[in-house]
Amino acid sequence: MIPPVDSFVCVLLCLFYGVSSEELLSLNGKWRLLNSNGSVSLPAQVPGCVHSALQQQGVILDPYFRFNDASYRWIALDNWTYTTTFTVSAELRVTQQVRLVFDGVDTVASVSLNGIVVGETDNMFRRYDFSVRHLLKDGDNVLNVALLSPLLYATERRRAHSSYRVPPECPPDVQKGECHVNFIRKEQSSFSWDWGPSFPTLGLWKGVGLEAFDALRLVQVSSVPLYNLSSSQWTVRVELLVDAVQTTDGRVTLSVPELDSEQTFLTRFQPGKNKNSFTLLISTSSRVKLWWPSGHGDQPSYHLTVRGFQDRVLVLSTESKVYFRSVELVQEPLPGSPGLSFYFRINGKPIFLKGSNWIPAHSFQDRVTPAVLRNLLQSAVDVNMNALRVWGGGVYEQDLFYDICDEMGIMVWQDFMFACAMYPTEDDFIQTVREEVVQQVQRLKSHPSVIIWSGNNENEAALATDWFDIPSSQRPTYVKDYVTLYVNNIRKIVQEEDHSRPFLVSSPTNGAESEQEGWVAANPYDPHYGDTHFYSYTLDCWDWRTFPRTRFASEYGFQSWPSFSTLQPVSIPEDWSYDSNFTSHRQHHADGNQQMLLQAGLHFNLPNSTDPLKRFTDTLYITQVMQAQCVKAQTEFYRRSRSEIIEGKGQTMGALYWQLNDIWQAPSWSSIEFGGKWKMLHYFAQSFFAAVLPVGFEDDDTLLIYAVSDLSRDLKLRAVLTVYSWTDLDPVCTLRSDLQPVTGGSAVAIYKQPVAALLAGCGHCTRLTCVLTFRLEEEGGSQQGPTNHHFLCSPRDARGLQTPNITAKVQEDPTGFSVTLHSASVAPFVWLDVGDIAGCFSSNGFLMVSENRTVSFNAWRPTSVAELSASLTVTSLRDVY
Repeated sequence: MIPPVDSFVCVLLCLFYGVSSEELLSLNGKWRLLNSNGSVSLPAQVPGCVHSALQQQGVILDPYFRFNDASYRWIALDNWTYTTTFTVSAELRVTQQVRLVFDGVDTVASVSLNGIVVGETDNMFRRYDFSVRHLLKDGDNVLNVALLSPLLYATERRRAHSSYRVPPECPPDVQKGECHVNFIRKEQSSFSWDWGPSFPTLGLWKGVGLEAFDALRLVQVSSVPLYNLSSSQWTVRVELLVDAVQTTDGRVTLSVPELDSEQTFLTRFQPGKNKNSFTLLISTSSRVKLWWPSGHGDQPSYHLTVRGFQDRVLVLSTESKVYFRSVELVQEPLPGSPGLSFYFRINGKPIFLKGSNWIPAHSFQDRVTPAVLRNLLQSAVDVNMNALRVWGGGVYEQDLFYDICDEMGIMVWQDFMFACAMYPTEDDFIQTVREEVVQQVQRLKSHPSVIIWSGNNENEAALATDWFDIPSSQRPTYVKDYVTLYVNNIRKIVQEEDHSRPFLVSSPTNGAESEQEGWVAANPYDPHYGDTHFYSYTLDCWDWRTFPRTRFASEYGFQSWPSFSTLQPVSIPEDWSYDSNFTSHRQHHADGNQQMLLQAGLHFNLPNSTDPLKRFTDTLYITQVMQAQCVKAQTEFYRRSRSEIIEGKGQTMGALYWQLNDIWQAPSWSSIEFGGKWKMLHYFAQSFFAAVLPVGFEDDDTLLIYAVSDLSRDLKLRAVLTVYSWTDLDPVCTLRSDLQPVTGGSAVAIYKQPVAALLAGCGHCTRLTCVLTFRLEEEGGSQQGPTNHHFLCSPRDARGLQTPNITAKVQEDPTGFSVTLHSASVAPFVWLDVGDIAGCFSSNGFLMVSENRTVSFNAWRPTSVAELSASLTVTSLRDVY
């Protein structure tokens, strides 16, 4: 097994004076796992967790199969002990200091070495180390990590907090989860969420090892470039977290060779752990190449070299990447509008954030492999995303996640791991949180991808709008706790540790206005300020008037079901109906299954096949059609609102829909299914997040088309509209507007005409018999951006919509696989599915208005024309009636 990238052996950054690198001992690998009464004893891999070990040894089946999340609840109710035996060399045992280092313990544990307790852990998000030199012996050394049940621990902590409740006590019944998750510092969603199962894990989820040294060890190095606007000067703030045996005087040399910058500093390392800070002046700032978000430029890096000397002897040496970029969160008054702006300026340029929200990629973090991370993040970039919000109910992601975001230009909105709850503020809880925050900020602040810290998810809104029915007389207590945790502790630490990026206390929030209101605004959803979260499942999602004209949309979305090929491996035939016990059990959002059909039924005929399996698969399809069209409508509304302020609201500068990825095979708001398969929504995102985008909508029976541009350069564009009859693939008519200037980074209305007038000049078309497509063209006729579509009526009301009888032919050439489609009529929402063959199409879920269309298929594993042809199914809207 390849250990995670941020395990012990991979984070070592230096050479130690007096100890060769061979004396650094990894304790990853095979351990022994035992439950509390000794009835279960088996090998276990570290890094790993109890559930994974039990499955690997055949004690349990796939935890994701059918109802196993409920069947395996006993695992988290038991206590478990990890044990390993190791030997150490004589050279290691005679060093001045030996640290036993745990990069991640999940979660509450007592650690003993050779029968002596050396320390305890209570926080999944912290690195722990213990001094153990005096306990090491010749021959076998026995290391035990005794883990307490997270469920019982959380319950005990709740009982100990007797003065007042800290809500919520338990999740809603529909989530089938566990209680009191806010009393334990572990992944909050592991106790269940409205999109995920309850698997409160236990284990050593990151690496374990011994670090031995005679003089000092480098625990952490961070580098944060800072730009002085007045002097046009770059500096790099370098911090070394060093563990020293004794007071040591020395010299530290910092250099960025590509920029001809090098400086040497005298320093003193004090005994124990201490942070030493240095500022490297970049002598050739004019030559610095900047890191840019995806779509706005490249992501160049430089090499930062750090060398430490004591009496001319090299005692530490490390090299890391350094990226140059600046970030500002701009909250300032807007002309003619109440409230404040809310947008990000990267390297001085306003950037519209396009993307989604990231949740844990698996219930068991040891299964989140580098391949899984890279595939999900590549899938985000492939549909023109430039930002992801790492949501506050999961985990701080592994180092590789942020490395890939740096490399791909994905901006990260980083929450701290608090979500949808109040939290206790006892001294020991605050202290472990403080250490958690310090460690995570020090670990992540070198990454240019991280552009903002946010204290929590939705806790300001929960308090302000009284999610938990707190009596008004007790509200000051909870506000005091809120300010204590997020303002007086987390915010204060972040501002001390990192001067390079902004901090928000919560999301959603009114930002600067919330601060003026004592950190808890009367209405944190006020569209005149900050960011908003917005969900509505009963209002018609095709009506843009239902969406808030907000400054920044950081959460919004609609559910859908994953495809049949994703559900099939974790279900059996009796589960394959929309009203089965399985589909009910997998739905963790109250009334979610019904809400999907209600929303779909507003515009589509619901599947009614007499074949139960076809009816089920058709229903899965129609939920994806609904989700894709709904999120498209909402996202396009936000994108066209970037340059407008209407009734004091607008100038929207961010659209991050909920959510990118799935944690298991179930209905959710995701655009990527568990396993990596793209839903129809993800294919739609490729268009609605395009750098240049035509957006069409109706206002008072008038059709408007906006040209939206994220480009830095100005364009001159016209709208080209093509009207089709549902019964004929030949266009009824084509209309062109005049060329109009479109400034870079703006949204401009370039076409406006009453629908009745448009149709009157277009043959015999009516709203019920025709549909239109539109695109943007430059003067020479070259197309800018994707072709979009506009339905003149609900597809369920369309007259003449026919079964298109689409045929498909799969071919292979030197560039890869392609599928050529032939259709007999106009076909909406044409969906190509190749079952469990991993890969993605160049386009999918599209409106087919031509007799022939060819799309490519990018296979993520070896396949063949024969396998693709046998697996391929093609579905359009009319096929499910």
